[in-house]
Amino acid sequence: MVVLNWLFQTLVAFVSTVAFSIIFHTPKREWLCTGTTGAVGWLVYLVTMGLGGGTVAASFFAAVALTWISRVFSFARRAPVTVFLICGIFPLVPGAGIYYTGYHFFMSDNSLALSTGLETIKIAIAIALGIGIVLSLPRGFFTLRREGK
Repeated sequence: MVVLNWLFQTLVAFVSTVAFSIIFHTPKREWLCTGTTGAVGWLVYLVTMGLGGGTVAASFFAAVALTWISRVFSFARRAPVTVFLICGIFPLVPGAGIYYTGYHFFMSDNSLALSTGLETIKIAIAIALGIGIVLSLPRGFFTLRREGK
């Protein structure tokens, strides 16, 4: 039952990422790849959470996975990595955390606002670190072509 739920959520992540790609004016030929990037990131997030990892760790590993696949698609499709990365990161962005931080702040529930805000900042830093680590790797990790002399 859990696996069926994960597959459904991954499908929803795929569709929502493609929808964001359309709004972001990504070329039509890249929609399948952008959707796959978002779906892979969300599936890694779900699996990490299912294995007992926290939200921050799950966000980090999901960001690493989707950045990795974004770079692979970038080299395979000869397109900028940002086409896949920006669209694929969409399901992971902690929008609810940002919303509830502001909500609790304006409702004068400062302790809950601080708690939610710190968790949101941790998630954002984890996503940024995951992206930064993979983007700093040399291109040889992402392409199958051998450079001839």
